[in-house]
Formats: sequence, C-alpha cells, structure tokens
Amino acid sequence: MAPRRPNLNKAVRALIRDIAAKMPEFSHVRASRILVIAGEARRASRGTVKPLCFRGGRSTDRTGRRKPIIRIRGRRMLYCITLRPLFFRSSTPKGRVETVMHELFHMSRRFDGTLHAGRRHSVLGKDFTRRLRPLVRRYLKQCPKEVLEPFAYSGELKVLQWLERPGPAYVPGTPRVRKVYTEDQLYYGISRMVTHKRPRPSKPKPQRKAGVEKERLH
Repeated sequence: MAPRRPNLNKAVRALIRDIAAKMPEFSHVRASRILVIAGEARRASRGTVKPLCFRGGRSTDRTGRRKPIIRIRGRRMLYCITLRPLFFRSSTPKGRVETVMHELFHMSRRFDGTLHAGRRHSVLGKDFTRRLRPLVRRYLKQCPKEVLEPFAYSGELKVLQWLERPGPAYVPGTPRVRKVYTEDQLYYGISRMVTHKRPRPSKPKPQRKAGVEKERLH
C-alpha cells in the first residue's frame, strides 16, 4: 500500500497559527481567513500574496469595480498566498518558513483583506528584508519541532490548486464572470517537494607529529 501523501495546507495552517500565537507582530493574522495554494512559476519568486478585498474589507471600490468573493466552508477568505515551484524544489525548511512569514508581513495590520501600504517592496526596498529577517530568526528559535518538520519533507504531497482561478476586479454586469468561488473551483493536486540535505563537513585528519613518526620508524 502506497504511503499517504502529507497535506501541505494543514502544515502551513499550523505554521501560521503558531506564528500568530508566538509573535506579537503577527497577532492580527488569522489562518482561517487565508487561502494557500500552489501556483505556477513567476521569475525568482517563492511565494506571493494577493489581497482579496478593497480597503475596509469591502468588495466594491469607489469606481464600482467588484472583487470576486472566495468562500471556503462558508467563510470568506481575505488573502490568498500562492506558493511557487521554487518553494517546493529549491528551498530549506527554514527558508520555507521565511517565505510564509514574508507574505504575512505584507498583510495590513487591520487584516481587512488589503496589504500594508508601508511594507511594499517598492517602498522599503532592501529595508524590507532587514526588517523581516530579525522576526524570522526570533520565531525559528521558538518554532516547535512538529511545526517545522513538515517543511523538511522530500517526496510527493498534496496541496490545493485552482481548477478555475479568479480573475481581477470586474465591473458589475460583465457577462460570464464568476462572482463567487468556493471549494468547487479548487482541488488537491500532487506536488513534489525536494529538500536537499546539506553534507556534513568532513573532519580534518589529525596530523602526526614528525617526532612521533620517527620514533615508530626506529
């Protein structure tokens, strides 16, 4: 009987809950309102976050445009994190945790389905990483082994993917535009995660003293 494939969505959800519980900087985050999916490659990106609401959690902006609603198990999702191929095939367990924290760091402190205006890469530049890295290091020091372990897995796992992906904001009345997305537009796809084990540095061979070697020769 083939071994059961791990569920990456459960692992990421447990990670986000633990981060929110242990890190005051992320206490506003609620894992139950974040959809996590696997997506296509996008340059050198390991992950991206998409806001699912306009300011204040609204579905409609001032111009009348509307965002599609994503509702999973009857609960509206506020953000969608997309994990990209480099996350699965070219990263370490700690690097994967940093990717998730990176996307959480973009979210508004209001947690209203929008992004933090002051935490955009275009605003902070290299300071984004300088501000995030200390938080990552602090969290990893207290991350439980059972929470980190799934991100060290190598092999096939299952993760949610879009069967039909939501489009951008639309104008009401636009024909053939789906307004609400649910579990029916998602499915569990199979992805392969590869975690390379770093080779242990070889111990240098002890050098024999010349005097000792001469004594043995005699």
